Amino acid sequence: MSLLESLSLPDARRRLRASFSASDTPALVVLVAMTVGLVVSGFAWPTVVPANTLVLPMIVGSLWLGPRSLPWFTVFVCLGVCVMLLEPSVNLNYRSVVRTAVIFAVAVIILFTSFRRSRLGVSGPRGESMFVDLRDRISRQGVLPELPDRWSVEAVVRSAGGTQFAGDFVVARRSFDDCLDVVLVDVSGKGVEAGSRSLFLSGAFNGIVSALPGEEFLPAANTYLLGQDWDEGFATAIHLHLDLTTGDFELRKAGHPPAVWLHAGSGRWTVVASDGPVLGLIPDADFECVRGRLAAGDGLMLFTDGLVETATRDIALGIDKLAGLGEGMLQRGFDGAAERTVSAITHTNDDRALIVVHRRW
Repeated sequence: MSLLESLSLPDARRRLRASFSASDTPALVVLVAMTVGLVVSGFAWPTVVPANTLVLPMIVGSLWLGPRSLPWFTVFVCLGVCVMLLEPSVNLNYRSVVRTAVIFAVAVIILFTSFRRSRLGVSGPRGESMFVDLRDRISRQGVLPELPDRWSVEAVVRSAGGTQFAGDFVVARRSFDDCLDVVLVDVSGKGVEAGSRSLFLSGAFNGIVSALPGEEFLPAANTYLLGQDWDEGFATAIHLHLDLTTGDFELRKAGHPPAVWLHAGSGRWTVVASDGPVLGLIPDADFECVRGRLAAGDGLMLFTDGLVETATRDIALGIDKLAGLGEGMLQRGFDGAAERTVSAITHTNDDRALIVVHRRW
């Protein structure tokens, strides 16, 4: 039986659409036809269609063609420009020379950009869709699990400069024994610079937190980072292991700002600090564990240094300000509190992340 016979008609159509969507051929055919049409029109109506109109398909090609097709198409367009200059009515004066030089300068810029893109192997809409997919993967891995009605947890991550990639990310899972593990990680760097490492580590840490008990997460994450041998291969993290039945929690951190515990009974707050080095620097590091129990109405805030530290403000003052905002949660309620708190702290040029865990009355 032949390959075509072995495939059903829907499968054949699906494979055909996939091959075209993954290929530059349709866009290349359209752009070549456009270029040829402009060259022919330039010979027919040289005063209406000058040579600099060929910049249009060149720019469109830089957006739609891949790094293998784009250089050849750019050379093809440059040849079209040379052909249009051979039209008898074209005057080769200083003005036409400058126009042609500008076109070739644009071509050189496009070729240079294409060679830089060749390291990645994709460009245009496919490259954009790939980065969108990477961003969505980070977001999906940080989706918080559903909790019992007596609990709520919110997480907000904002990147520096408003980009969609951040060095802060959240990993969370709910185990079968009704325990919640939440990890907040701050990768070295910020914004797009840390986005690739953030994506890489979020997948790895998600696997680690799902496979190991709570007390083994930070040591395993530290060993993993040491094995990567990155120039800037360090990160800070804070890990919360919470028993959803009793409210008992274990908190461990690695070079990370402490958590803030909001006490509903007294209306006050305390800093929950533990000791532990930054991930990825010291082998066989120990991470201190702090234990406590969240009573009804209590809340716990986990955050990154972007919320509490600036170039002109000490981290202790920043924590004091954040805790003051947290006290307002006890009065106004915890619903939407994470979003309100992060939005209220705007004078920072760093990635920001906040997790708010609340035990309802």
